[in-house]
Amino acid sequence: MSMYPTTLATPVQIRKALGLYRVMAIVAGLALFILVVEMVMKYGMAQENWFTKNWSYIHGFVYMAYAATIANLGLKLAWGLKRIVLHLLSGFVPLAPFFAERKVTGETERILARLY
Repeated sequence: MSMYPTTLATPVQIRKALGLYRVMAIVAGLALFILVVEMVMKYGMAQENWFTKNWSYIHGFVYMAYAATIANLGLKLAWGLKRIVLHLLSGFVPLAPFFAERKVTGETERILARLY
């Protein structure tokens, strides 16, 4: 029987993946909130400036990094495809990355506590 039955990685690898995920969840949540503000400025107020022209691209890169950290953590914790996809979708709903991060952190900390 494996020493790490519910995971595909060591506790150290999981902790590193969790740290990256937590940072990117916060950054992605903030970037998504800023994107909503940018869209209101662009489409609701008809403003056009550097911010309204470029933030969508910046947010896209931030989201891709967030998606990579979700996949990384999900694979290390042996999540199913459905769970990974649901977490990826959290990046499309304002404030959802913050709530998802808290839930995932709690669950992962409990898993890590069992492994030590």
